[in-house]
Amino acid sequence: MMHQLKIKTLVFYGVTIASVLLLFKVVTAYGESNLKAPPAINGRYKLVLSKSLPICEKSDDLILDVQQSGIYVNGLLLPVNSKEKAAKTNTSKPTLTGKLENQQLSLTGKVPKTILCNSSNSQAQANTHLQNNSSNLVNTQIQLFNKEHFTGQINLDGTDKSIAFTATPQKVQNVKE
Repeated sequence: MMHQLKIKTLVFYGVTIASVLLLFKVVTAYGESNLKAPPAINGRYKLVLSKSLPICEKSDDLILDVQQSGIYVNGLLLPVNSKEKAAKTNTSKPTLTGKLENQQLSLTGKVPKTILCNSSNSQAQANTHLQNNSSNLVNTQIQLFNKEHFTGQINLDGTDKSIAFTATPQKVQNVKE
């Protein structure tokens, strides 16, 4: 009787181990064929606006600094023309948050008007015109077709129209302090 108990135990453990190995193989095959990592989009992108933002008399191009963790993305808008401002805000916390789904990046957050309207006349006008609200809610939608060229739209809270832009990757230069 003791001999038969050992055989039943061995068969049980053998079937259990074989089942686990088969399940592992099925899950691995599914993951390799159906689960794909999102494209890596970390870095800085120069946004060339098709026209000025509605809140600015004249708005220059912007830099979008993107930090990615899987499908979750954080971003920070910076002025292009001011290296001093960009260096100071380089260590700032990201003001935009969003998600990357189906080759589309959506970012939302508050951005100071001084960054959106970064020319001196527009800055002064934006500051005097809308002193109570120092930041604008910004929504962006970016289509990711290839790594060399993205297209998208930026929409500011309180405006009806979206402004189209193109985004091109920029090389990050180390700022010496």
